[in-house]
Amino acid sequence: MDNMNLDIFEVLKTGLSIEDVAIDTYSPLTLAFVGDNVYELILRTKVVTDGNTAVNKLNKMTSDLACAKFQCELVNALMDELNEEEIRVFKRGRNAKSNSKAKNASYNEYKHATGFETLIGYLYLTHNSERIFELLKIGFSKVNGENKWDMKNIQ
Repeated sequence: MDNMNLDIFEVLKTGLSIEDVAIDTYSPLTLAFVGDNVYELILRTKVVTDGNTAVNKLNKMTSDLACAKFQCELVNALMDELNEEEIRVFKRGRNAKSNSKAKNASYNEYKHATGFETLIGYLYLTHNSERIFELLKIGFSKVNGENKWDMKNIQ
């Protein structure tokens, strides 16, 4: 298997003997739970590979990009890039009833961030990591400009 096309979920699934589950049986908040962690892992991987520095600095760099407000901006910038299925998944997450509240974001930002995380979780669990990276590259380019956070080395 070529390392550039290595699907971490497939490796975990094989290594942990995980059975296939129909993706539509997962609640949108479960998908968001997974998506939040996948997105965070991508961010942390990116900042660590950009240079070794103090952990508090690494945390600051990632927390600014993982907050609900930024995720809302990111998904709004991506709406024209999403296909019908991705929009459906995003809306399922955005419209899901949650018992938690945003700490530093508006209600709308929080709901959009949940939809974004749901989409990332869905793409991850459907073995579509390449699409995650494609969307993040486009989204970061649209939100931050081409040179703000170049993700070409993330894979």
